[in-house]
Amino acid sequence: MLALARWVMRGTPQAAVTALIAALIPWLFWLSAAVAALVTLRRGLGPGLPVLIAAALPAGWWWVQGDAVPLASVLLVTLMATILRARLRWGDTLIAGTLVCAVLVQIGIFLPPGGAGPMLEQVRQNSAEVDGMLTELSAQGVSTEQLAGMLISGITGLVVLLAAIACLALARSWQAGLYNPGGFREEFHALRLSAKELLLLVGVGVLGLVFAMPMATMLVWVPLLVAGVALVHGWIGMKGMSGFWLVGFYALLLTTWPTILIVLLLAVVDTFADFRARLARNH
Repeated sequence: MLALARWVMRGTPQAAVTALIAALIPWLFWLSAAVAALVTLRRGLGPGLPVLIAAALPAGWWWVQGDAVPLASVLLVTLMATILRARLRWGDTLIAGTLVCAVLVQIGIFLPPGGAGPMLEQVRQNSAEVDGMLTELSAQGVSTEQLAGMLISGITGLVVLLAAIACLALARSWQAGLYNPGGFREEFHALRLSAKELLLLVGVGVLGLVFAMPMATMLVWVPLLVAGVALVHGWIGMKGMSGFWLVGFYALLLTTWPTILIVLLLAVVDTFADFRARLARNH
């Protein structure tokens, strides 16, 4: 895909047309977001604004049709690209993207048209077991429609945040491939949250619990997960291990919860222990 990135960076018209067409095609919004992020990373938000508008127009049309994911992804990726370009720190970028996504979830951007009621009723009709469970919750005074809306919004927001991070990483890898070969690998392998960033995430999670904003608590672990994944990449790279180790790692990460918990714990410990610096000294 580096050839596509090279063509996109030839000029604003090429980038805008690519972003526009990709945003029009269902499930290809990630490419549109990555193109907008690449231009923003390389040239800044001002020069990249025409590309952002070209991507946002069809994404906005999808929003009118009831799908807010493409537009939210394009805007979130561009915001994160702007921060990464200015701050040059993945930690700041990930935390800012997480906070913005949590706000979008909290205000109900990702709720389906008509709310969660119609979908909840359909689930009740298709599953007697779920219907019984929801009836029991209703008897206990729990608003099942509000709970369903929270779950739908939270899961959608989580998917949008993960997709935005993946698109930003893709755009950064394109930028490195075009202008700084090997730079993205080095940058990602060094990704590590500082103690202040970790405390900020913990604080946001606690405030989410105190002020009944569960979405903030639900999403704050995402920057930690990315930092943990970067730690594993960096460790395997410094050890000179085969790429099959990464394949196995991702297979476990996507299929088992204990692996996710271990990666999160490693990221927390790495904030204070800095495993990669220790390994570099030993080498």
